Amino acid sequence: MSAHRHMNILGTMENLPNRAWVKMAIREIHADFQRSAETHMVRMRLPATPQICLYLKDESTHPSGSLKHRLARSLFLYGLCNGWIRNETTIIEASSGSTAVSEAYFARLLGLPFIAVMPHSTSQEKIKLIEFYGGRCHFVDNPSQIRAASAELAQQIGGHFMDQFTFAERATDWRGNNNIAESLFRQLELEPDCNPVWVVVGAGTGGTSATLGRFIRYHGRDTKLCVVDPDHSVFFDCYRAGKPGAKATPGTLAQSSRIEGIGRPVVEPSFIPEIIDAMIQVPDRWSVAAMLFLEEWLGRRVGPSTGTNLIGSLELVHQMRQRSETGSVVTLICDSGDRYGHTFYNDEWRRAHGLNSKTELDQLRQFVHSGIGSPGCETCQRDQAIMS
Repeated sequence: MSAHRHMNILGTMENLPNRAWVKMAIREIHADFQRSAETHMVRMRLPATPQICLYLKDESTHPSGSLKHRLARSLFLYGLCNGWIRNETTIIEASSGSTAVSEAYFARLLGLPFIAVMPHSTSQEKIKLIEFYGGRCHFVDNPSQIRAASAELAQQIGGHFMDQFTFAERATDWRGNNNIAESLFRQLELEPDCNPVWVVVGAGTGGTSATLGRFIRYHGRDTKLCVVDPDHSVFFDCYRAGKPGAKATPGTLAQSSRIEGIGRPVVEPSFIPEIIDAMIQVPDRWSVAAMLFLEEWLGRRVGPSTGTNLIGSLELVHQMRQRSETGSVVTLICDSGDRYGHTFYNDEWRRAHGLNSKTELDQLRQFVHSGIGSPGCETCQRDQAIMS
């Protein structure tokens, strides 16, 4: 355990009675938010489609480096206000990486022990970041068992299992209060198309899509929400089933999602299909191609889930162009590609995992610059799903 485990800038926090400690812990989280600038919104011009603008909200600029920083902050505040987190509570989370990194950041901020339960396949870069923030990693062989293993570990040691998959959609105030939806629409206020036609996000817990979908409806916006899903995930099939409130039968798949942070072998409680207007299933090879394309386009690396987001966004751009529509599409940069140097940005690793995406990358360049072809991903609209 790191020597700085119980260090925090408040100094005397660990000596306070619990009620006073909780009050100071919440204040410290709010202070950390005040010190953090809002994440950037990057405007991308599409050479072949000038009538449609693409925006990328860069969530990699959070202090802990990913979109999951927002979720971790909300989960800590939720746990503190519910009385689940006290001044000596060990925090436990089931995570393939980025959520664990962000929760380790907040655990260190409050001087709390942190344990991440994750698959052995998690990237070494993410493991090192968790350890950098003072966290420990507990590995499991079967990715579908990380929740069960986390709950069991929490019971054994008397810790608190954060359970992002259950509480992601509950912990965030979707009406406003500086959530990602409020921030996104505020940053677009001075843009020519301040009300985007589509917002595109991936689903890991379902919390981000729940926040956006509820916010859009609450504020009466015409923007539609699209969720992208990678290979080996059940969310798309659940949505395509088309019955309001339908949930896929819980179970496991032989292979879990390879795109870290999104896709699940079971439908999680935070996934709410009724507030999604469309879903797009994106093959992993296309996600990787888009990740590599964005490195060329932006001049820096992004994670593979951002590639999934881009493919879904370009598929919607293609559909809009076919209908002679104008407007904008907004999606997210989820995290930095620096976390995947030994995996997705390693040629040998990609070949070994069947993710050599040269053909898809060439097609993507042609589509963006010349308007020829399209990603051709499978799309399911809400109305189509309900009628099927």
